Amino acid sequence: MDRTFPSLLARMQELKDLQGVIGLATWDQETYLPPKAEEARAHQLSTLQGIHHERLVDPRLGEVLAWASARPDLEPDQRAMVRVLTVERDRAVRVPQALVKALAEAQSRGLAAWRQARKEKRFALFQPALARILELRREQADAYGHDGERYDALLEAYEPGMRVSRLTPVLTALRDALIPMVAAIAAAPRKVPDVLAGRRFDGEAQWRFTLRLLEAVGFDLEAGRQDRSIHPFTGGTHPKDVRLTTRVDESNPLNALFSTIHEAGHGLYEQGFSEAHYRTPLAAAPSMGLHESQSRLWENVVGRSRAFWEHFFPALQAEFPQALAGVDVSAFHTAVNRVSPSLIRTEADEVTYNLHIVLRYELELLLIHDELPLADVPAAWNERMRRYLGITPPDDTLGVLQDIHWAWGEFGYFPTYSLGNLYSASLYRAAERALPQLTERLRRGELLPLRDWLRTHVHLQGFRLPAEDLIRQVTGRGLTDTDFLEYLRGKYGALYGVTL
Repeated sequence: MDRTFPSLLARMQELKDLQGVIGLATWDQETYLPPKAEEARAHQLSTLQGIHHERLVDPRLGEVLAWASARPDLEPDQRAMVRVLTVERDRAVRVPQALVKALAEAQSRGLAAWRQARKEKRFALFQPALARILELRREQADAYGHDGERYDALLEAYEPGMRVSRLTPVLTALRDALIPMVAAIAAAPRKVPDVLAGRRFDGEAQWRFTLRLLEAVGFDLEAGRQDRSIHPFTGGTHPKDVRLTTRVDESNPLNALFSTIHEAGHGLYEQGFSEAHYRTPLAAAPSMGLHESQSRLWENVVGRSRAFWEHFFPALQAEFPQALAGVDVSAFHTAVNRVSPSLIRTEADEVTYNLHIVLRYELELLLIHDELPLADVPAAWNERMRRYLGITPPDDTLGVLQDIHWAWGEFGYFPTYSLGNLYSASLYRAAERALPQLTERLRRGELLPLRDWLRTHVHLQGFRLPAEDLIRQVTGRGLTDTDFLEYLRGKYGALYGVTL
């Protein structure tokens, strides 16, 4: 490699292109891959990730990055590109290529084992694959280096700069605020009936309505698409090729509606990066918590608001005239905000959702520390479900096997969901200050002003700043639970007629 910025930029673009192909292969693995192709895809992903790792740890790239870091004449965005790629490379060079390939194979095999275990509702079928993934993740954490806390090294991949020493108090305080809130709502004299129970909502009609929602929030369907998967997610290859998935359940339309709005929030972020950053390290969110803030803002703060459904409910009712017979906008709005401890994280209400995250975070720490035998994981899961939510899963599929993250080896990812919730409330409060009559605009179905405000202040910034610095720049302060808890207390106190 020449010691010139164009030469460095070419390597950045090559790395980004490889990530795009890996993303496409992974998306296909979750949507259209034939079952008998799983073994072949495991090898393909292993090879691709090995090539990406090889390019990233190339000593010549390290030399050029060191040269570029010392250049005083680089533009601000160029310096940011060098900073982000240097951090990524510094982590990667500490991990042997053999470990990278082993992890890729273990993840693909873990995914296949997880699917089979879910079918048979038996965690034991997933246990050997999970044991291998954990072994490799511990090895990876030690290779990265840490100050005695392996989880910090894994958390860094998703939430740069966050540490267990800071995260645990945040999540513990959130847990301790939410448990009495859930209890107060359960004891409230005002009850919210599940007016959708026992009704059937045609799957194809649901699908059509989700596409309508994507268009309304401004997701460009010529630069992306939506498909179906067991576990909704967002992937893709490039800001002009963003892939969303959703899940359709004819007995519960809220799965598809809110999965689509949630993934649309991720998709808008991916489509919103600056064209000047395409194929560079800056075409990325600075953390998964910030990325999650976009999906949670759209799904919950906007998508579960009364103003949103005052506009969209008539169209939904027209799509399902029989299924929604006798249901008005008030009943529907309260139903989509009904607080009830549930087994499935992705279907949890706003008040109980973060308790699911705390449960998973606590178990992940035990697993990475090798302090919980794998055979005891289902029991540990169920015990925390009883303690935090007052319910017990009837089987492993509705319990410990419900999420795909451990099959993917994504230890350190779950806490970003809670951080996203906290960031989303702060961002929306800032948007309310900046956009006069925001609620009235939502009531008229005008969603693009909010999309455009987020695009300017969050999406287009890419990875110019660390996540909390960007939040501080936009909202005036960093990570806090104040805005989120005030939002919950105001909204759900009014819905249930209690002081929270």
